[in-house]
Amino acid sequence: MKTNFDDVLSKVTEFLQGEAKTETVVGKEFKLGEFTCVPVIRLGMGFGYGGGEGGDAKAGRGEGSGAGAGLGVEPIGFLVTRGAEISFLQTRSSKGLTAAFEKVPDLIEKYLEKQVAEKKESAAV
Repeated sequence: MKTNFDDVLSKVTEFLQGEAKTETVVGKEFKLGEFTCVPVIRLGMGFGYGGGEGGDAKAGRGEGSGAGAGLGVEPIGFLVTRGAEISFLQTRSSKGLTAAFEKVPDLIEKYLEKQVAEKKESAAV
């Protein structure tokens, strides 16, 4: 059993090129009243391949190979237009650590504003 790794890799690469294109990630637009909506998704793909052969005097020779692939699709939002206005509406909000990191700039700004106000108060006294 001799598997040509180059042939397998070539076929998998062709498949990925066919699936990972703009039309897959940015869907077809649709109308919702006066709004035009375009769905946007996150597409993730991965694959693996392995093979080997070997043996010993007792067990004889053996060989084997295997391949696997995975595809993940997640809707992340919609590009929405109304007249000349364009916006992006997320399908989910940030939670956990991501949400905390998104708030860090605001927290730092508030902290610095408080420090400046305290310095002005102490200088005025």
